[in-house]
Amino acid sequence: MRRAVCPGSFDPVTNGHLDIIVRASRLFDEAVVAVLINKSKSSLFTVEERMDMLGQVLADHPNVRIDAFHGLLVDYCLAHEIPAVVKGLRAVSDFDYELQMAQMNHGLAGVETMFMPTNPLYSFLSSSLVKEVATYGGDVAGLVPDLVLRRLTARLAERR
Repeated sequence: MRRAVCPGSFDPVTNGHLDIIVRASRLFDEAVVAVLINKSKSSLFTVEERMDMLGQVLADHPNVRIDAFHGLLVDYCLAHEIPAVVKGLRAVSDFDYELQMAQMNHGLAGVETMFMPTNPLYSFLSSSLVKEVATYGGDVAGLVPDLVLRRLTARLAERR
């Protein structure tokens, strides 16, 4: 079985993330979306909430599985027998960082990384930018799935 992992914080998941995940799911028998648990970072949504949203918006893709991990991605890959990582690249600046990570992952555990160029519609999109725009009342409809938009709006209203 050909398996790959699509790692990230997904706080919140954007249409750019979904584009990469769905495209990866077409190339592999199983695509695992691995949500990073980072206790030192303040997140808008809990890991469980992020996993729930991902599960709902990816429900039509039976070969996509949602999981969570902490620590090194290569340790997760080795523990789950996943030989490949799929990462989306928005710009050259992403490549510089991701290339170093890919080389380290390969050196540590032989895990391969596939870089997938982001759909140009989402080349500017990040979770951080979505949260910032939404925090100040900007319209992020079309940048995140409707379910995520509703939850994002509700969460930001709670914090005001």
